[in-house]
Amino acid sequence: MQWLCLSCCLMHFCGQTTSFDLNIKTRDRECIKVQCIRLHIKETEMLCLRDFIVFISVIVLIVQSSDGSEIIGGKEVQPHSLPFMALLQRPLCGGILISPTWVLTAAHCADIKEVLLGVHSIKESETESRQVREVVSHVRHPCYDAENYANDLMLIKLDKPVSQTKTVKCLNLGKTVRDPAAGTSCLVAGWGKTNNMGRKMSDVLRSVNVTVIDRVLCNTGEYYSLNPVITSGMICAGSDGKNVADTCEGDSGGPLLCNGELIGVTSFGQKCGLIKKPGVYSFLSQKQLKWIKKTLDKSEI
Repeated sequence: MQWLCLSCCLMHFCGQTTSFDLNIKTRDRECIKVQCIRLHIKETEMLCLRDFIVFISVIVLIVQSSDGSEIIGGKEVQPHSLPFMALLQRPLCGGILISPTWVLTAAHCADIKEVLLGVHSIKESETESRQVREVVSHVRHPCYDAENYANDLMLIKLDKPVSQTKTVKCLNLGKTVRDPAAGTSCLVAGWGKTNNMGRKMSDVLRSVNVTVIDRVLCNTGEYYSLNPVITSGMICAGSDGKNVADTCEGDSGGPLLCNGELIGVTSFGQKCGLIKKPGVYSFLSQKQLKWIKKTLDKSEI
């Protein structure tokens, strides 16, 4: 009897672990469970061609659907060319500096204690560019639903204002945001995992262009099959059909930028880099922008 083992990821919601919908993951967690497939093969028997093909197919699927990967298809950005990017710890997530004291990220990026600004390389000290702030409070969207990923947004208040420099700058939110049409090319960025088989995050900030996919198509059986339902509050974006492009673990909370405007926040996906399972982003609709403004205004009173 031979055994074939593969890693799979469990979902984490609000600090708890669940064992359902193993393929759908928010993009801030690491694989923690090993699942084994038992292959019943007698030593005296030879696999027929059909069984051999099935066996090889299983191997290929395991390799292709591995959970760890970087900003898929991306490249290292010019250092500090995205000065609003925030590195959140722990767990590792991305974020967007939207005011001197507030960072926007994903609601599932729970228990963040520290925020780093002006980061390009994680391992380098970057003393001239980097600013470190402690977290005073977390404000999750009041309608956040961890089961269906609705309103996966959170505001993090810093212990003191950042100094705006060439390497640390706020990204101004518009008063209105247009729902990007299918086919629109948008930019995503983060310090996500660096290869399909490993657990290592990218040391440097990376980015890639993803293509917006129609919600109706994203809900079909070929894509997410309504599990979960891709709502009007979400944006599907990934491969253009030719080149693979995606976000992955470690990229949660990072920006989705379309035509230079912040349109969404990295939320979840099934595996990483699968053409028919694109990344899903929380859409910064007019309603969400009002919630953000109200929260920031209230903090100044």
